[in-house]
Parts: sequence; structure tokens; C-alpha cells
Amino acid sequence: MRIIHLTPGTGSFYCGSCLRDNALIKALRVRRHDALMVPLYLPLVTDGLAANPEIPVQVGGISLYLAQKMPWIAKMPGFFHRWLNKPERLKKVSQRIGMTSARSLGEMTLGTLQGRDGRQWGEWKKLLAWMRTQPKPDIVSLSNSMLSGLAPAIADEFGCPIVCSLQGEDAFLDGLPEPYGEQCWEALRSNGRAVTRYVAPSQFYAHQMQTRLGASDEQMVVIHNGMDVNAFAAADPSTNFPTIGYFARIIPGKGLNTLVDAFILLCQRRHIQRLKLKIGGSATKSDEAYIKQVKAKLDAAGLKGRYEFHTNLNASDKVRFFRDVTVFSVPCTYGEAFGLYVLEAIASGVPVVQPRHGAFPEILELTKGGLLCEPDSAESLAEGLNQLLLDDVARQRMADEGMNNVRKHFTSSLMAERFEALLVDLKANATAPSVVEVG
Repeated sequence: MRIIHLTPGTGSFYCGSCLRDNALIKALRVRRHDALMVPLYLPLVTDGLAANPEIPVQVGGISLYLAQKMPWIAKMPGFFHRWLNKPERLKKVSQRIGMTSARSLGEMTLGTLQGRDGRQWGEWKKLLAWMRTQPKPDIVSLSNSMLSGLAPAIADEFGCPIVCSLQGEDAFLDGLPEPYGEQCWEALRSNGRAVTRYVAPSQFYAHQMQTRLGASDEQMVVIHNGMDVNAFAAADPSTNFPTIGYFARIIPGKGLNTLVDAFILLCQRRHIQRLKLKIGGSATKSDEAYIKQVKAKLDAAGLKGRYEFHTNLNASDKVRFFRDVTVFSVPCTYGEAFGLYVLEAIASGVPVVQPRHGAFPEILELTKGGLLCEPDSAESLAEGLNQLLLDDVARQRMADEGMNNVRKHFTSSLMAERFEALLVDLKANATAPSVVEVG
């Protein structure tokens, strides 16, 4: 089956969506599908070899930004856009993600979702022109609903089913200033008429987004995210220096403040000697001020020398990061659509403590790899961490069960098998089930 999968790149840091997309397309290719992952905006950053390293960025982020401000820029010669969107220039721009004003971000997002009616359509037409040079797709797959502005034009142009994955867009859209936030949701609901199926990574997110998108029952399917579980080695933390780990985007929304407060509480109680905090994950220049605040808070609590920061690690360094971690937590302040970082920790034999909201109860029910705590409560989080740190037997049981269950339920091959079943079903023009998990 010929599959074109469109996915935005980040240019300079890892994101769960890119990792999931790369694992999916590689696994579909192993299953003998002609699957292409086409990068948009910025170069892809993946853990290991990209599924299609030979395909360059098709719609550069710089050109899109300029098209929003100056629509006539689309008429500039091709060599001008190629110069603007050279990989090294895009990577440099990506390091400043988050520094765009809220209004500009809202305008650009709305322009993209408006598709043919948006200011950026001159740039998006170039993507359709490139797609015409390729063999006709049986399926076009969109990495997330922020690309759904393309759906009506793709449906008209190629007449094939369109599958749109859902990967936590609500948190971003709800953070946009008005009137852009509501206008973007309206555009998403309108674009949804051209989407054949939405693929949600969890039951939680399927129900939430079906309501907000106004999607029909038959449009929504759940396929849990998967990954290459064999890439992670079993952790072997020091018994002399028990370590709490965090590995995600280093931003307030991922709950690092809550984890830091819980760490301070545990250190003040002195039940666990020589406790350390190890923080890793993606960070851009716009995150530097926040990191400085976190460090200042830890230093003020007298914990200088008992925490570490490891930013923008490569794939092999990330695997080594988990090796020294005893317990793990990313206590998000919002309902996470999935949370691939939880699987990475559990696959490494590291039990987790996560908030009782979003997809976390669903993941921990399947993996048995950790505990739940109350959302946004440093006290509740500290109790959960303390319980695991002091109970070696329970911690080892969760580590063993978690590793086994991740390999049972969350592999990239299983994700691809379920995705394939959906695509075959669509190609045969069968009716998809109502909000039900495939497999």
C-alpha cells in the first residue's frame, strides 16, 4: 500500500510525536508497505535513522512564516525559497521556538488551519505539486490535526482516504489568545468533514477530542502509541544514591515545578539519605529563563549539588540517562494525550509515579509499571515517590512487570499492525467501528 505520512519536524529537539511517527513508518515499511514520512516546517529529529532520510523538508517554516506576514512571498523564485529553507538555517530558527509573540503564533496557526483560505496557501500548494510528482497514494496520513487544513484539498486532488492522528493538540490550542483559539477550533471542526478517520493514542483522548471536534463515532479509532522497546536497557541505579528522574520537554506544563517541590519535601524529611534529582529533556533558548528559575529554587532549598540537568541528549545518551534512575515522574499539569516518556522509563525498568488524569491511568493499568498520585499535588507525589523508594520489593516487582507489559502492549510493530488493519479496512471501503480500540 502506498502511504504518504506528513509530519512536522522540530529541527533541534526530540518530541514524542516525531518519535512515534518515525517508529510507525519504519514498522510499516518492515511490513512491506510503500510508506513515506515527509517532513514539514523543520528537519526531523529522531532516535536513530529517519524512516526516509532522503526526503527533504517540503514546506519550510521560514517560508510559511513570511507567507503569513507577506502573502506575495510565495511568488518569489524557487531558488529564493531553497536558500531560505536550507536545513542549517531551519535548525538555527528552531532553537528560537517559543519566542514568537502569542498573536503571531495565533495568526500562523489559524492561517494553516484555514487551508485554501489562509495566507499561507501559496506555500502549501507547493506540497501538493510535489505530491503530484509521486506515485498516487492509497492513503494520506497526517501526523496531527494541526495539518487538517490540507485535508479538503488533498481529498479533492487525490480522492483517497485521509487518516489524521491526534497527538495532544488541545493543550496548544487552548493556550492561544482569543479570538484565535476559538477560530482555530472552528477551523478544525470544519476540516474534519474531509478526514476519513481520526487515530487517538488513548481512550481518554479519543473521547475528549471526539467531543471537541464534533467527530462522528465512525471517525474515531484508538491505537496506542508504540516504540522500539529493545532500544532501552534495564536500569541499574546506585543503592547509595537513589535518584528521581524526569525526562520530557523542560517547560512548566510538564509539571517540573511539582516534581521539584516533591523532591524538596522528601529531602527535608530525611527519610531517604543522599537522594538526587536528575532532570533531562528537550529545551530551547526560550526555556533558559525557566531552567534558571528551577535551579535557583533548588539552590535556595540548600540542594545545590544534589540535582543535575541534561538537555537535548541524543538517542544513546537518553538510554544511558535512564540507567541511573531509581524512580521516575513527569507530573503534567494537564491531561496528557499519551506520554511516550512514561513508556521509555518503564521499558528501562524504572517504576513511575504519575498524576491520576489524562492517559496515565490507562497506561499504568496495562503496564502495572507504577503508581498514581493526585494531580498538581507535591505532597501526594512525594508520598508516591517515597513509597517506591523505601520498598525495594514492590519497586522491583513493578520494574519487572512493567518491562514485560510494555513489550506486550506498546511495541512499534504492534502499533503498525493495528494501523495497517485500519488502512486496509479503509481501502476496502469498510465501515470503521465506533470509538473502539483496534486490536
